[in-house]
Amino acid sequence: MVSRRSFLAASAAGGVMAASSNTLGQVGMTSSVKTGYAPVNGLKLYYELHGTGEPLILLHGGLGSIEMFGELLPALSRTRKVIATDLQGHGRSGDIDRPITYEVLADDVAALMKSLGIEKADVMGYSLGAGTALQMTIRHPAAVRKLVVVSTVFKRNGWYPEILSAMAQLGPGVAEQLKQSPLYQTYSRIAPNPANWPMLVTKMGDLLRKDYDWSIDIAAIKAPTMLIFGDADAMPPEHVVEFFELLGGGKKDGGWDGSGISSARLAILPGLTHYNIFASPALVPTVLPFLDAPKAGAK
Repeated sequence: MVSRRSFLAASAAGGVMAASSNTLGQVGMTSSVKTGYAPVNGLKLYYELHGTGEPLILLHGGLGSIEMFGELLPALSRTRKVIATDLQGHGRSGDIDRPITYEVLADDVAALMKSLGIEKADVMGYSLGAGTALQMTIRHPAAVRKLVVVSTVFKRNGWYPEILSAMAQLGPGVAEQLKQSPLYQTYSRIAPNPANWPMLVTKMGDLLRKDYDWSIDIAAIKAPTMLIFGDADAMPPEHVVEFFELLGGGKKDGGWDGSGISSARLAILPGLTHYNIFASPALVPTVLPFLDAPKAGAK
């Protein structure tokens, strides 16, 4: 069995240990799907294009891949052109001799957009993908129209203490234990070199042990942003509220006519955790009205 420590470590990486193998192993393919590899920043970055419409970049969690999104991806692609990619070392994308950081992952995704001729897009990410989406908005603001952040923190100590403790354990030993998990089963099936699993887990551990605080950068974000969390998520409610306030939300009454509503949105989905929120049917009806609405409201 996978130990509780390994479970929490994978969860801290943005993994989805609690998900079923069906969710992890199968993406419901839409009728118009194109796949390819983009040469960006020394990587061969795997991507999929689903559907037609306004572009939406979709970014997975740590130790996961595009396949973790299950029915979420086809549901979004009914009205959107969804560009999903496997981040460095994850899924079908290979690895190179460099650390995994939120900043380089963001640069990779921005380069992917450029290679596909996409000047501006909405960006949605979960956990590791959400941190990457935040850094995209910080580092490449002209490329992001609207931002959706699902279940992540803006500073490292925003996680609950038990998650921080688990992050300290993420390394080769945990990688071996995780070989019993759906995460590894999917990775071993689709990765170009499954023997790189311990290296991926170790790099993710290095990333998650590194301290950061993006408060100043978050407060400067201009793109309309929606934050989505579960009511049993991996960070305390106080952190979620602080995140929302940094984006300009929660400053005052919105007014009877809505004139005081900021461009930031906050959704707390009931009965969901960090480990299952990415697959919730509630995500699509929460996200699409925000993305489809006219850009309005002051920060």
